[in-house]
Amino acid sequence: MSFGEKFEDAMMTVAEVVGDNKYLMAIKDAFTSFMPFIIIGSMGTLLKVLISSTTTGLAIWVPQLAALQPAFDAVNFCTMSFMTLPIIFLIAQNLAKAKNGPEQASGVVSVAAYISMCATTITVDGLDTPIAGMLNTTFGAQGLFVGMATALIFTSLFCWLTTIEAIKIKMPPSVPAGIANSFNIMIPVFITLVVSSLFGIFFRMGTGQYVGDFIYAIMQAPLEALFNTPFGIMGLVLVSNLFWVLGIHGGLIVTPVRNPMFAAAIAANTAALAAGTQPDQIFTMGFWNAFLTLGGAGGTFCLILATLMFSKREDHRAIAKLGLLPGICGISEPIVFGFPLVLNPTFAIPFILCTPVQAAIAVFATNIGFLPCNTVDVPFGIPILLNGFIGHGWQGVVVQLIILVVGTLIWIPFVMMANRQAEKEAAEAQAA
Repeated sequence: MSFGEKFEDAMMTVAEVVGDNKYLMAIKDAFTSFMPFIIIGSMGTLLKVLISSTTTGLAIWVPQLAALQPAFDAVNFCTMSFMTLPIIFLIAQNLAKAKNGPEQASGVVSVAAYISMCATTITVDGLDTPIAGMLNTTFGAQGLFVGMATALIFTSLFCWLTTIEAIKIKMPPSVPAGIANSFNIMIPVFITLVVSSLFGIFFRMGTGQYVGDFIYAIMQAPLEALFNTPFGIMGLVLVSNLFWVLGIHGGLIVTPVRNPMFAAAIAANTAALAAGTQPDQIFTMGFWNAFLTLGGAGGTFCLILATLMFSKREDHRAIAKLGLLPGICGISEPIVFGFPLVLNPTFAIPFILCTPVQAAIAVFATNIGFLPCNTVDVPFGIPILLNGFIGHGWQGVVVQLIILVVGTLIWIPFVMMANRQAEKEAAEAQAA
């Protein structure tokens, strides 16, 4: 067998193992069920960028359209920025179904267990005492990793407790079934939430932080050494994409490390331009948006192109068509969570590696003197090619086209592999 055939067989074996794992399938099915809401949320962002934004939208010429921005923000918030809670519920429901446990109760218990470990007060500057409330990061993608772990762990605990007859509250036969079932799970619910609450308290006592804050802190600290060199920037996006595959918002992980340095770099470039010297800082937010996240994180726009050209899977083609317009504006969530790419062994390798390749191409073009360093940071949401032209001139457009071609070539073999996986699954289903 050739290396390509061996690699394909190995990847298909991994995919089969994932498919047989009830925990990973619960996560995958949850993201599949939530996909329509993710797409709608991305459309809210897209409408804001194209219509109500005073820097990128029609509101530049029609200022009254800026009044619509809160509505588009609300569409995005109630879906993508609030995704952790429904994802927890769906994972728990799917896992409980696989374990023959109470599905809806498991979803509610898991959501409650997650909330029991989160901060429920907010410290406000100028106030002596905290106020009741929760941060947006609790509900958005930043809480997704802890939320998924919570759903898996506490659903398993809850389903196990419901099988213990000794802790069920028995009701007389005359009591309606719904009420009887509620009493049956009362003690398992109590035990599960006490365990989650105590874990949250003890964890905070031991670390001084809530679980989610602690995980993000330990993830961000090692990234400080991975920046501001060609290998550093490629390592940074590699780590970011790895987190995306694990279901963690990679962009949020690297933002505290990335943004201050980006701000210093663009300031240095503009100062050099004002002084009549050549800007020499490569890594700016404009560079990141134009080349590293071209069409979305992980080269997902290239995946869209490869899917539309070579995929025989109707589900993938449908998602690619829905993600095309958001992808043009750099919004990758419909593809990341729609396929989904989270915990997807077939697409994990190209997703993780595509962006470092994109970075290498752009850095090489800069080092040979072809691509100028930018002095204008193009805002997020400007369509591809146009953002490259605004920030880096016609040379930026050329580099973006090269990146799109190379990225699509990287994705094509894995799209073809997905075709064969679908054919194999269909054949096994018919044989059964």
